[in-house]
Amino acid sequence: WYWNYKTNEVVFNPLKVTSLGYSPDEIPGKVDYQFFTDRLHPDDHERVMNHMIDHLKGVSPVYETEYRIQTKDGKWRWYLDIGKVTQRDEEGKPEFLAGIVFDTTERHDLLDQIEEKNKMLQKLAITDGLTQLLNHKAIFEKLEEEIKRKIRYDYPLSILMLDIDHFKKINDTHGHQQGDRVLSKVAETINKTSREVDQIGRYGGEEFLVIFPNTNVKQAHNAAERIRKQVEKIQFSEGIKVTISGGVVEYNAENVLEFVEKGDKQ
Repeated sequence: WYWNYKTNEVVFNPLKVTSLGYSPDEIPGKVDYQFFTDRLHPDDHERVMNHMIDHLKGVSPVYETEYRIQTKDGKWRWYLDIGKVTQRDEEGKPEFLAGIVFDTTERHDLLDQIEEKNKMLQKLAITDGLTQLLNHKAIFEKLEEEIKRKIRYDYPLSILMLDIDHFKKINDTHGHQQGDRVLSKVAETINKTSREVDQIGRYGGEEFLVIFPNTNVKQAHNAAERIRKQVEKIQFSEGIKVTISGGVVEYNAENVLEFVEKGDKQ
């Protein structure tokens, strides 16, 4: 592209516009700089303008930036734009600029896909495959983080360690597939009965850990009782009746292992 700065007229390869979905006969006879900048993504506009202003003033030796422009059908395409002032007047003010634009949409789409897959992998790394709760490692790390916050901000912190009663008997009598269904349904019920701020994980086997931030032991007992009642209401096939037992404790200067052990012994 070539930009006559004084007349504000841009001459460019038609691909710059046709790639945005416009036909050649939709291109105005005279195209100005604003023809493109008016179509910039709102999140990119100020940054692009600042880059161009810095180059026009001579602050930066080259204008180089990446941005999104809206296509005719309302979508967004990414471009890498590199340009330079090719002529200035006697006062040093820009007269002409020239540059080249690269369509980087495909690269950004690929980066978005990679980012999405990385997020999925990160989630898989901390998620128990059966219950979709946090796995043992992840819930243990969450508890360590909450203990640090409790110490820093001095708010109450409580946990609930709970087991499914007689779970081995369910597996032995009804099979492991039915046992897995019980685990999944109990996990779902705990999750639905808890608050958004609570952290829930499968600690191991049929054992679950619920972290109650900013919650004293009395409040945690009430929350645990709600969970217990909801689990007892679950309807399973084959006449299976599921109950849970658990211990609630409030943090009192223990290390994380001692804290969990206290809850496990209640």
